Amino acid sequence: MGILSIIFLIIGAIIVVLLIAAALSSDDYAIETDIVINKPVATVFNYVKYLENQGTYNKWVMIDPNVRKTFKGTDGTVGFFYAWESDNKQVGKGEQTITGLTDNKKVDYHLRFIEPFQGEAESYIATEGLTNGQTKVTWAFFGKRNFMMKLMHIVLNLKKTLKKDLHTSLTNLKTVLEQ
Repeated sequence: MGILSIIFLIIGAIIVVLLIAAALSSDDYAIETDIVINKPVATVFNYVKYLENQGTYNKWVMIDPNVRKTFKGTDGTVGFFYAWESDNKQVGKGEQTITGLTDNKKVDYHLRFIEPFQGEAESYIATEGLTNGQTKVTWAFFGKRNFMMKLMHIVLNLKKTLKKDLHTSLTNLKTVLEQ
């Protein structure tokens, strides 16, 4: 057996292992991270409940300053709709709707990704008042994955990347609110 055959065999084995791992992994995924902000819970909640404020802290929104945005309804209320479209493939095209609000506690969202890939997810930002006027902010995404998304999660280590992006966004939020 030649060296080229051995290389092809190894590559083939790696591909088979990845395909099996994707097939056996859960359809469900969840990504969550949190941060403590030195502001009272009402101040933090009253900032994060408005989707239009995400332009000041959300890493994905901030990637393309020329993103085209559409807003429908009253921001900060259930049913508010936000759509984005960008020529930048990292931003793509999608929609986000506020699906639930619990004052000073939680904002729930439904997301629909259209480009560069299609998918849906649920998300929330939760706020919890701590002592000394601090607030713990938790941001989470969860949903279902098809086979290709499972494979992408494994190959690209998406869970780690997305968690890092969420944490970057929360760090931006902390900076904005603590100024």
